[in-house]
Amino acid sequence: MSTADLHQPTAAGRFSAGRMRLFAVLAGLYLAQGIPGYLLVAAIPPIMRELGVSRTAIGMLAVLMIPLTIKFLWAPLVDRIKLMSIGHRRSWILPTQFGTVLAIVALIFVEPNNVMAIFLIGLVIAILTSTQDIATDGYATLALREKDRAVGNAIQGGAVAASVIVGGTFSLVLYEWIGWQPMILTIAAISTLPLVAIAFMPEDADTAVFQPAKRPSLKAFVKRPEAVTALTVALIYRASEGLVKSMEGSYLVDAGLPLSSIGYLSGISAATAGIAGSAIAAILVLRTGASGTLLLLGGLRTLCFLLFSLHAAGQLSGLWVLLGAAGFQTLIRYMEIVALYSLFMAVASKDQPGTDFTILSCAQIIIYLLGSMMAGMIADVLGYPVLFFAATAISGVAVIVTFRLLTTLKRRTEEAAGDGRA
Repeated sequence: MSTADLHQPTAAGRFSAGRMRLFAVLAGLYLAQGIPGYLLVAAIPPIMRELGVSRTAIGMLAVLMIPLTIKFLWAPLVDRIKLMSIGHRRSWILPTQFGTVLAIVALIFVEPNNVMAIFLIGLVIAILTSTQDIATDGYATLALREKDRAVGNAIQGGAVAASVIVGGTFSLVLYEWIGWQPMILTIAAISTLPLVAIAFMPEDADTAVFQPAKRPSLKAFVKRPEAVTALTVALIYRASEGLVKSMEGSYLVDAGLPLSSIGYLSGISAATAGIAGSAIAAILVLRTGASGTLLLLGGLRTLCFLLFSLHAAGQLSGLWVLLGAAGFQTLIRYMEIVALYSLFMAVASKDQPGTDFTILSCAQIIIYLLGSMMAGMIADVLGYPVLFFAATAISGVAVIVTFRLLTTLKRRTEEAAGDGRA
């Protein structure tokens, strides 16, 4: 394994027809995973609330996030087992995507206020899309060359933004126009389109034939020092973000911003940041490497948190500073994902790419969610200023520690490459 994309810029080169084909396939596969998820978490809850479903019942849908955070538990099985002769990754992506479409269609047989039925169908969708994500990430890790990883992960970020628009916003618009069942059937039909991408998945010796030198497992991951170092980066780097992001909306309300304005800010910033931020991050990673990009973004993120802190403490006034910090923070978050995922791909072993990448991606999600759960309690007991200043300090320390860890990671990956283990 080379460390070029960890610390050094890499030339992008010309996009050949084969590379463009790969990028198009990845866009389709990641879009396929995102649309059903945002249908469940962004479109269905407002519909249920409009029909009088209690907030407590709607809150149950948050449990559907669990498969996304624990999918590393069955990732070794996806790396280890080939279900069909159509290709190792294809043999998982095809049935999970087909099953997801059928599960979406099943929603037409239940009323949108039937919480338990929607929860059970949603749980099936969450498990299927999480499993598909393992296979897709493993495929992307093997198929993308070093100089293509930044672009590949930017495509993933853009696909997430597009999923918000299609699965969330467009679904709600369709519901208003044509009702529940036609909306569900339309989204199910859209979700079948990425199945076409599976037929065009570029296959070569690395991705089509899977004969690992070592049995894929969680234990194999922790035995690799460079993997453990990357795991520590994943946990530390995003430790501060949940503290601020989860309380951002509440603070904007308390600062006097109307709910409609917060909604526009959230929707517009997420859509534009997902696309623009991913593209900008890809350029940064290509020019400065994943490490340089992470350190730059970590510094900018700390500055955003400091602006929130000073505003909460009364040292800054006016909503425009706050809105600018909130919007820029969203942009930074999408850019971080491109850099982090490029780092994860560089560290993942070819023997278990889906397992390694999934462990690392789950780690950064879990630490983010833990911060989100703690934020409300800290804000209630100690106030917004303490919460935001604490997040600022944690973010600043994380940048310093990340720099040291990435320096260690560079040395370890070079040693691993020299030993022939990567």
